[in-house]
Amino acid sequence: MFTLSGGHVFPLYDAAVKGEVPLRLIDVRHEATAVFAAEATARLTRAPGLAVVTAGPGVTNSVSAMTTAWFNGAPVVLLGGRAPDYRWGAGSLQEMDHPPLLAPVTKRAWTEHETVKVAASVDEAFRLALTPHRGPVFLDFSLEALFGEGAAEVPPAGMPAAASAPDAGDVERIAALLRSAERPVLVLGSDVWLGGAADAARRAAAELRLPVIANGQARGIVARGHELLVTRARRIAFSEADLVMVVGTPLDFRLGYGSFGPPDAPAQVVHVADSPDGIASHCPLAASAAGDLTAFFDALARNEPATDPDWLARLADATRAAIAADGRLLASDVTPVHPARVYGELLQVLEDDAVVIGDGGDFVSFAGKYVEPSRPGGWLDPGPFGCLGTGLGYAIAARLARPSAQVVLLLGDGAAGFSLMDVDTLVRHRLPVVMICGNNGAWGLEKHPMRALYGYDVAADLQPGCRYDEVVRALGGAGELVTDPADIGLALRRAFAAGAPYLVNVVTDPEIAYPRSTTGV
Repeated sequence: MFTLSGGHVFPLYDAAVKGEVPLRLIDVRHEATAVFAAEATARLTRAPGLAVVTAGPGVTNSVSAMTTAWFNGAPVVLLGGRAPDYRWGAGSLQEMDHPPLLAPVTKRAWTEHETVKVAASVDEAFRLALTPHRGPVFLDFSLEALFGEGAAEVPPAGMPAAASAPDAGDVERIAALLRSAERPVLVLGSDVWLGGAADAARRAAAELRLPVIANGQARGIVARGHELLVTRARRIAFSEADLVMVVGTPLDFRLGYGSFGPPDAPAQVVHVADSPDGIASHCPLAASAAGDLTAFFDALARNEPATDPDWLARLADATRAAIAADGRLLASDVTPVHPARVYGELLQVLEDDAVVIGDGGDFVSFAGKYVEPSRPGGWLDPGPFGCLGTGLGYAIAARLARPSAQVVLLLGDGAAGFSLMDVDTLVRHRLPVVMICGNNGAWGLEKHPMRALYGYDVAADLQPGCRYDEVVRALGGAGELVTDPADIGLALRRAFAAGAPYLVNVVTDPEIAYPRSTTGV
């Protein structure tokens, strides 16, 4: 249970501590951190994450984090306190009707007013969060409901019903398109991991010899270095493909809104989701299917391979060339430090089971390019909503969910300002995490585009060389400032060996911007 202490929800704490199956209670310094931690728990464990917040500001402070969970399809249950019914309308303490605030970004948001129905409502919230398409659920309780007494029947334990298999005819239409395609590409998205279909997806790609581009938490389903993983050749793949099959992620800005192939011969697009509501309606589709993703991949894999070996070889060659070209920047010895050098050093000490978390703009964009997980469930970023401040909550959850793995939090200096106070939570709960801050003294994702648009920039500068490492030390952790590229590797090794929250604060060149074809994409 992730929470920030509030009187309206004392009975939930009492139940967590004294219940038949006690819950570990992690109290944080901001309600957003509690919900971000619940969301990361859901995304790493593929089980519901739980956050509890008090009434009024406790709920409003949670809205951005719940929206992030909504866009990421994360099964989060947020339980909230609420002012008493008997004083409603009289201006009682923190009186506010919360569900209308959360309704647009949850699968359901409602209030339970009766003590005897609390157990059933909580059970419903958890089941709903897990039912495809997965997502966050909000439930608050009037003060009387939580503090009252009553005889209630506790619902039996169990999982929600599994999603049904996709329609066989839909799968056959997709298989027929694959058989006739010369240049197919398979895009795997986060729902492939969240829906437990990672193994089935990997088998299908191998059986059908499909080049794979990984998106979001699908990173690592096909391990780095695998011949079928062509994420680094995505520009060629998307511009030359004649069939793009997207599974488990929306056709949003990350995928060009579903526009692939050369302009004079657009690629056919197949979209597969875990529920009918997830199928794109804004662009033409050659075929689609909805349902259990494991069943989809298993059915698809029964077909014969049809991919042209020359196409796969072209993408594999482009991937190897892109990786080879990385070497110069990953080993750059310029001062101020090039952001890529940080990742050149990090890649030398990362273990295969590491969980890498990105919270930032330009600095984390470099991570998305250079850090490719070896295993699924090893990458966390804010997702398409792009909310900064996720980092400390994600790091708390990752350390709890993966106690023996390396946990690395990559922070832009802008993002650090949102949540760094929750290093105090890491310290109090003895949760060692390695944090790396790319400190360029600027909002890089805004500074450079504004210069390009207007010839100048405003409201885009931060304090140069700010000592975020000293903030971490003041909160009980450890850290150091790095300004020389030759010192980065040793600093990282000290951080991993410390057994404490440790921030490596690397001052990077503010003039270096991550190259983008479109602002913000």
